[in-house]
Amino acid sequence: MRKLPFLIVAGSVSAVVAAGAGAWHFLGPAEVTSTAKSDKGELTTGSIDTRWPKPASTSPAEPAPKVQAVAAAPSTAPIPAQPAVEKRPAYTKPACNNPNALGVARTVQIDTTGGPGLGMSQYRDYDFLQPGEVVLTFDDGPWPNTTPAVLNALAAQCVQAIFFPIGKHSTWHPAVLKQVIAAGHSVGTHTWSHQNLASKTPQEAKDEIERGISAITLMAGQPLSPFFRFPQLRQNAELKAYLAERNIAAFSIDIDSEDFRVHNAGKLVTSVMEKLKKKGKGIILMHDLHKWSAAAVPDLLAQLKAGGYKVVHIRAKDTLRTLPEYDAAIQAELQPVKTSNARPISSVIQTVD
Repeated sequence: MRKLPFLIVAGSVSAVVAAGAGAWHFLGPAEVTSTAKSDKGELTTGSIDTRWPKPASTSPAEPAPKVQAVAAAPSTAPIPAQPAVEKRPAYTKPACNNPNALGVARTVQIDTTGGPGLGMSQYRDYDFLQPGEVVLTFDDGPWPNTTPAVLNALAAQCVQAIFFPIGKHSTWHPAVLKQVIAAGHSVGTHTWSHQNLASKTPQEAKDEIERGISAITLMAGQPLSPFFRFPQLRQNAELKAYLAERNIAAFSIDIDSEDFRVHNAGKLVTSVMEKLKKKGKGIILMHDLHKWSAAAVPDLLAQLKAGGYKVVHIRAKDTLRTLPEYDAAIQAELQPVKTSNARPISSVIQTVD
């Protein structure tokens, strides 16, 4: 499998923040290698609250059905003006041919101005889900076989989800990424190569974010949703502020399936349903590159329906614009390598049998 060189920009070295035990948040395909150093176990929903300070806001949670526009967080420096973003075309809910399907109970539209944070494990300003409502999210794709299996399970129950693909994976499997988009799901980004951004210099972290955005957009062939999830959910104030400057919503979670650790479909479903019963609602995290996760989705959807839970689909008000310098860098890396001393093909390659 080819390796694409990173865009390396010199920057001051920031303090190294411990990464998860598996810096990729999974122990998946052999091609995927860990590059971040770690000295602590991978985060779980229950441990996140102890690792990040709570937002200072004491205003009451905003009720459903819609998340309202969010003003940019206070800052001593003004946020640079952003170019006009492309408006999404009118949304048409996909047709459902299964009268007994779980379906989508409601669709909410997010105004990502100022980079709001969603997911009560880290962000407490927008508690928009009603009791019994869930949002399904899938990280780390696209991946052959498993991502299509997840898509088939979702389609069978007429359910929409949010996918957070990795840039490098998208360049390997663009056709799978386009299947996700064609099925009507929301597609955000999850960096270029799934590294712990909190352990990087500010410039290195920015490169990871923007290379991921450019690569996924290029492979998708259309603009993405301005949704982002930090690898391993590791962030810092500077990185969150950068997303705010780019008007990108940061997605955390409420319920961690821990499918990077639990490699059994039945146990995964049981664990998710038990956590959901305790919390009553929330954003569920799974990974669409694990075969056991893909195998768990049909039963999970069936149990959600049997338990009376409702699926909420999240869409963005606007689309995300890429930065030209990163577009150019990704496009250059994806071009075939040209040699200056190439001989005629017939003198190099001949059919001998």
